[in-house]
Amino acid sequence: MPGYELIGKEEQRAINNFFNDHIKKKSNLPLLKSSKYVELFEKKFANFIGCKYAICVSSGTAAIKTALVAAGVKKNDEVITQSFTYVAVLEAILAVGAKPVVTEIDSTYNMCPSDLKKKITKKTKVIMPVHMLGVAADMDKINQIAKRKKIIVIDDNCEALGARWGNNMLGNQSDMCAWSFDNGKTITTGEGGMVTTNNLQYYKLCKEYMDHGHENNPKFPRGKDTHRIYGFNFRVSELVGVIGLIQLKKITKIININRKYSNIYKKILKKFDFTNLRKIPKKNIPLNDCVIFDLPNKRIAKNFLKELNNNNLITKNVPDAIEWHFAKYWDHIFKEQGVTKRKLLKKFPKSSEILEKSISLPIFVNEKIKFVYKKAFILEKILEKISKKI
Repeated sequence: MPGYELIGKEEQRAINNFFNDHIKKKSNLPLLKSSKYVELFEKKFANFIGCKYAICVSSGTAAIKTALVAAGVKKNDEVITQSFTYVAVLEAILAVGAKPVVTEIDSTYNMCPSDLKKKITKKTKVIMPVHMLGVAADMDKINQIAKRKKIIVIDDNCEALGARWGNNMLGNQSDMCAWSFDNGKTITTGEGGMVTTNNLQYYKLCKEYMDHGHENNPKFPRGKDTHRIYGFNFRVSELVGVIGLIQLKKITKIININRKYSNIYKKILKKFDFTNLRKIPKKNIPLNDCVIFDLPNKRIAKNFLKELNNNNLITKNVPDAIEWHFAKYWDHIFKEQGVTKRKLLKKFPKSSEILEKSISLPIFVNEKIKFVYKKAFILEKILEKISKKI
């Protein structure tokens, strides 16, 4: 699942070397506020994604907000995202004064392009698809819609670092992309995030906003630096760069184990005609950090979950943390739009139909394969038991 499983001696050694190097040099720079390692992490990350620019910030949420600011999103603008996401996406939209507009999901569990078309208005400034739990939204369809309407696309790829789209890494198909390195993500720096882009203007605006508006004009010392926008403090310490560089070296291992272990579960699930694996867009090679499938109805899913819990097996976000990942539960977000809690619970019928009968099984990269097979055996027995009741 996430990079926190592989935090170990390599990261500890890198941090110790960082402190020892600083002490030996007797540097006059503040210990954690220079940017050598952060800049190197940005460069390596951009190379991995295959884009020109990367800007490291303090969290995935900060990355989303920074990208929205760089896109010029302001009060009364509309930003379209999807119902199955994380609450941080809508929080960032509200934080820049914009109105969140939410689409249904489709069988990919991501933004439904057909519903997206219906939600676009003259006020739509940005479309923000979220690649949930390792699988891509249909970026070809979404980008085609956005291009026709001349709307900026910002991906939220916080949960799918390592997935691919065609011959490229997922997240390199849009104007900007937001990433997260918290403890639940593919790689982790404890906390942290990144914005990537191929657009120089967006890059400059992101760099300025996350550093109080500093343009870092080479003609002036920092105390007399120039500015064109007001900003915020989303800077990170050098420790983020030090750890990030080590974690980035482990990402291929994480991806390969995810694929190997998830295929074991998928093989079991395909034996039963009443289970449906989530749809994967043709161009997408997913991260495979979990396996999502649906069952015939809500009642059967509830019984399946009960059996899963009885065998000490857990789920990932669906359904254990669904109230933080499904917009119909966020009355605190939509109250300014006059949407009551009762109305909100009925607002996304298609998404509800999909999610309320779905299960997501996590993949743990540190788990020995014999335990994966053991859990797959338990999964098969549960499904056999369920099949007799259908």
